[in-house]
Amino acid sequence: MFGVLLRHFRELAGLSQEGLGKRIGFSKSQVAMVERGHRPPKEDFVQKADDALNARGALVRAASKMSFGVLASWFEPFAEEEAKAVARYEYDSSTIPGLLQTEAHAYAAHRGACPPLDDDEIERLVAGRMARQALLTRKPLPDISFVLEASALRRPIGGREVHRAQLRHLLELSKLRNVHIQVMSPDRETHVGLNGPFVLLETDDRRRLAYLEVQARSFLVSEQPQLGDLFALYGMLRTQALGLEESRELIERIAEGL
Repeated sequence: MFGVLLRHFRELAGLSQEGLGKRIGFSKSQVAMVERGHRPPKEDFVQKADDALNARGALVRAASKMSFGVLASWFEPFAEEEAKAVARYEYDSSTIPGLLQTEAHAYAAHRGACPPLDDDEIERLVAGRMARQALLTRKPLPDISFVLEASALRRPIGGREVHRAQLRHLLELSKLRNVHIQVMSPDRETHVGLNGPFVLLETDDRRRLAYLEVQARSFLVSEQPQLGDLFALYGMLRTQALGLEESRELIERIAEGL
């Protein structure tokens, strides 16, 4: 576990959490949260700590093998498959998906949870969400597609400034050659996705999986015919949604109206 190893090298060096934090440019609380496993270390944290503690690459190697222990326990099995995916497709009916969220948006979304979460739990969940976003630029590049509802793009989670930054973030992500973001037209009179959101994966060994979540209850689908039905449904959603360029234009108009 990275946190245990970090503490070992810190204590060998005779440093407090505050002392290590000062050396590497992080706060005492950030060091403490990494040691407790409440948030994953960022790349610059790992490299600076490894250098400052003369760990000779041990911390860098440990960080490269980290699992998703910062995620909600019910989500971990899916996240492990997601990290290895060669393709990932998601339809979301009411929110902006976690892989597309800014950190500020993610904090605001978790602060609005019911029942309420304490600050440490929010920090842990946001850190896990941010760590998962490495999938977007992982090499080799996975094929990633989203179909979103226009209503989710208009909901100002976190307030106007956070919301505007979130929409700009979507526009930047849509420029990635492997990321395709489409928006369902709010004027459609027929809609095949009314039964709710879902995520589809194709793993590195070419297995296909579907993930459904309702009120923090999750389901992995790996059997036919349900799996085939969900892949066919996603194809229909993409057909019904606005095209990629039209979707970008709609996001831009919403952002400009804030």
